[in-house]
Amino acid sequence: MTELEKQGMEAKAAERILATAGEDRKNRALEAIAKALTTRQDEILQANAGDLAEARNGGMREALLDRLTLTPERIEGIVAGVRQVAALPDPIGVVTKMSRRPNGLIIGKRRVPLGVIGIIYEARPNVTVDAAALCLKSGNAVILRGGKEAFGTNCVTVAAMRQALAESGLPENCISLVQDTTHAGAQELMSLSGYLDVLIPRGGAGLIKTVVKNAKVPVIETGVGVCHVYVDKDADLAMGANIIYNAKCSRPSVCNAAECLLVHQNVAERFLPMAADRLEEKHVELRCDEAARTILGDRAVPASDADWDTEYGDYILAVHVVKDTEEAIDFISAHGTGHSEAVVTANYFTAQHFLDAVDAAAVYVNASTRFTDGFEFGLGAEIGISTQKMHARGPMGLEELTSSKYVIYGEGQIR
Repeated sequence: MTELEKQGMEAKAAERILATAGEDRKNRALEAIAKALTTRQDEILQANAGDLAEARNGGMREALLDRLTLTPERIEGIVAGVRQVAALPDPIGVVTKMSRRPNGLIIGKRRVPLGVIGIIYEARPNVTVDAAALCLKSGNAVILRGGKEAFGTNCVTVAAMRQALAESGLPENCISLVQDTTHAGAQELMSLSGYLDVLIPRGGAGLIKTVVKNAKVPVIETGVGVCHVYVDKDADLAMGANIIYNAKCSRPSVCNAAECLLVHQNVAERFLPMAADRLEEKHVELRCDEAARTILGDRAVPASDADWDTEYGDYILAVHVVKDTEEAIDFISAHGTGHSEAVVTANYFTAQHFLDAVDAAAVYVNASTRFTDGFEFGLGAEIGISTQKMHARGPMGLEELTSSKYVIYGEGQIR
């Protein structure tokens, strides 16, 4: 038996206890986790500093370094997320449907945990805690496999959470961390059938594609974020400039950041210089079609066909001028990834048509795509943003980490 198979067996045993632990025990464990992370903050930050130093020496891009970085403020936000998850209603045991059949049988449908969840993700230590907290509250054991660049941080964080579990009376194996950060280790996790009930990848297009292609266990696919902001002819242009600046620049490395700006031709000459002025504050490179380049001149560079389908994760923005809303919707359909799309308009009918016609997990009117986030949606945190059209779509919170089973009450009925 390999080390990972042993982890899988231990997680399976822990999940059977956790599934019936009840809301109070799970909430006490979550509070213990929040306190442990706060108590061991200096230790976590020290480990994170080591990870960052190695990542810089390895040439990691600044935008990705931002994802890897923890600060006291970010740890405070992570802890707040754990406590918000604890405050949410427990989804387990909720009866979503109940009916009586003509033969007298009472048939109900009840929410239950998925079981053992594997999370495979990149160098984002906040995901370690978010995923563990959500899985714990929803009654699932979790096996975490983070990127090698965050391994030191993840080791300390998971050790703190496991200690908190043990002290609160739940099995520490409800949360475990894969120790092998090589490609072989990832491949073994993808093949851990018999132990994993579902595998959730969270990261860039390459990671997600690899997991979907190679996994031998069921996968919930989280989405690549080629997100658009469309500024309509009836838009408040100052609002549009603020929205695209926030959507692109507040954290360009995350999946809900905007990668492409679409502008109605009637307002392009007025709006594009306004937007470029704001985006220059962060030195955003504008990769533009011919119409946009005619307006912006040497403030823009020519876009290639590949730019319309690229998740940059950096201070780069593709810009395309469209003749009307229908062209914008068609463009999003052709190049979007079903993650988050936004329209800026004061026209009610345009807004409603955009909401109806755009096929994405989250569609915004007059707001930044950066709000597609479990914490912002009131879910406490998220496992990821699902772009699949299954039971889970958009930010995946507690309910999305449950399945269901039928419960049947009888009085001796036979068939």
